[in-house]
Amino acid sequence: MRLGIATGKGHAAMIYQRFGKWWGMFSFLDLQVVNLLTLVTEFAAIALASRGLGIPPAAGVLVAAIGMIAIVVTGSYRRWERVVVTLCLLDLYWVFMALRLSPPVHEVFHNTLIPSAPAGGLTQNYVFLVIAIVGTTIAPWQLFFQQSCIADKRLRLSDLNWSRLDTFLGACFTIVVAACMMLVGNYARVHGISFEDPAQMADALLGLTGNSVRMGILLLMVNAALLGTTAISLSSAWAYGEVKGLPHSLEFGPYEAPGFYMVYLVCVVLAAGVVLIPRAPLQLIILSVQVLAGIMLPSAIIFLQLLLNDRELLGEKLVNKRWNNVVNWTMIVILFALSLVLAVQVIAPNLFPTNVG
Repeated sequence: MRLGIATGKGHAAMIYQRFGKWWGMFSFLDLQVVNLLTLVTEFAAIALASRGLGIPPAAGVLVAAIGMIAIVVTGSYRRWERVVVTLCLLDLYWVFMALRLSPPVHEVFHNTLIPSAPAGGLTQNYVFLVIAIVGTTIAPWQLFFQQSCIADKRLRLSDLNWSRLDTFLGACFTIVVAACMMLVGNYARVHGISFEDPAQMADALLGLTGNSVRMGILLLMVNAALLGTTAISLSSAWAYGEVKGLPHSLEFGPYEAPGFYMVYLVCVVLAAGVVLIPRAPLQLIILSVQVLAGIMLPSAIIFLQLLLNDRELLGEKLVNKRWNNVVNWTMIVILFALSLVLAVQVIAPNLFPTNVG
């Protein structure tokens, strides 16, 4: 937010400007590859949910792709923003489902405040899952997306505190929704239900919870994928426009910013096409891409951290304070450590136990 307000430009543009063409192209291509693969996971979720809803996956993916294109071609940032905020609020149904399943409150609070490793300890699957969770929670595209949003919205210094509050509330909302997802999944686990994806879990829970929970899980899978698809595609389109110096704003129509909208369209169509390949291992794709994002995340955050310490760019008022740097570098070290652990695990697969016990 500070970078977007101070410069009026997106993240890709600032990397090009401050670190040169080589690093700018490296960052840009890194983003595009991870974004396209992540988009595949979003459409994979739509395909899985569509199958559970009794809709042919091809039809579900096609309708979703058309919807994703339709909400951005209106030539209005505010209109697009209202649509995605409405979709976000639909996630409150996760709270309803979690409460309906009567989670053990004492156990929830205990395990939240005093976390512990699974019974099997530090296994391959556990390390893999931790890195995947990091990769999907703090994805590289989010850095580019938020700064481009700030620039497109033309926010000023007077908007900074409100923007910070907006981001903080959004983060809290996301954590609450994620916790409720975990409670629903745990309900299935304690009832001996095994599943490889949420669509399987929804079907398995039908006899225990009724159709409202099953339909809720499936529809919210689609809702989450729609949100991810539009945000990820926009981060790619904004970055392309910034790097190429082309018009790149939701305030422009398709005829005013053809390159911007073409990249958005290509991202959506390519990702949807990959998912429709017969017998594509959708669940493996979903988890693997999140791990890849977790591996690439540290390099993306380093660019951000260096930009946030650029006094010439931000000035004394917006440049990182000492506590910012302590927190940020600590997070970067942890992320690098996770990536290193995964690399070691790939090189020496026998280093960790292979089962959870």
